[in-house]
Amino acid sequence: MLNIFCFGYGQVAKCFIKQLSKKNKINLSYTSRYAEKKKNSYKVFKLNEKNYDPKIVEQLYNSDFVLVSIPPINGEDIVIKHFSKNLKLLNVKWLTYLSATSVYGDHDGNWVNEKDLTKPTSKNGIDRLSAENSWISLSKDSNLPIQIFRLSGIYSKSNNILNRLKSGSARIINKKNHFFSRIHLEDIANILIKSMTNFQSGEVFNISDDRPASTEEITTYAAELLNIKVPEKIGLENLEDGMLKNFYKDSKKVNNDKMKKFFKYKLKFPSFVEGLKDIRDKNF
Repeated sequence: MLNIFCFGYGQVAKCFIKQLSKKNKINLSYTSRYAEKKKNSYKVFKLNEKNYDPKIVEQLYNSDFVLVSIPPINGEDIVIKHFSKNLKLLNVKWLTYLSATSVYGDHDGNWVNEKDLTKPTSKNGIDRLSAENSWISLSKDSNLPIQIFRLSGIYSKSNNILNRLKSGSARIINKKNHFFSRIHLEDIANILIKSMTNFQSGEVFNISDDRPASTEEITTYAAELLNIKVPEKIGLENLEDGMLKNFYKDSKKVNNDKMKKFFKYKLKFPSFVEGLKDIRDKNF
């Protein structure tokens, strides 16, 4: 029986548990911002920036694996805010903090690896880096076994460019030399599972596929898959969405060599080509 606690239960945690439960019996507890009705045999506990269910502490002490997927809220990591003293006393085998490649900031379209300078430009990236540093500091203070996964842009069967093209919400922003990296949700889940039996505390990993690309390249390919017209390009200055504007500030190609070598992992979807084709074939 695997005793697992998930701080947050979004798409990554759900896919991780779904994949893991195919071959393992799981005793799962997870947190939600709101009180949820019990939908299955898993235990759910309320946690938000203001308060939390005190029963969380007992569940933590009974867990062997802890996944933290809650992003910073108002600049704070709420898990460390509420539970830093309890975390120092844990006797877990594995704690994974899910960060983001936004911590690297802008590298003018060049490759970045885990040893490169982190110089975030967006509030999200700045907050993520601060949270990473808090977790690393906690690990050093308490010998808590922690690894950090820096996730590239996530896509899945429910969240992808094909759906945005079908709904008419897809856009191509006219910006030269803008590269970004992606990762399929299933590959994240598979690597998390691999790491449960191949773990080294204090390590940071880029979780990304093999082929960084521009939005134009990905959107054009997706439109060809669906046999529909490619959206017209629009200027960056015409964007109203602040988060989207921040996304286009940074251009980088995320290197995944360390991830593939350490976990001996062969990507199920090495690039958007295989990933989007699989989604098209199974869902459209």
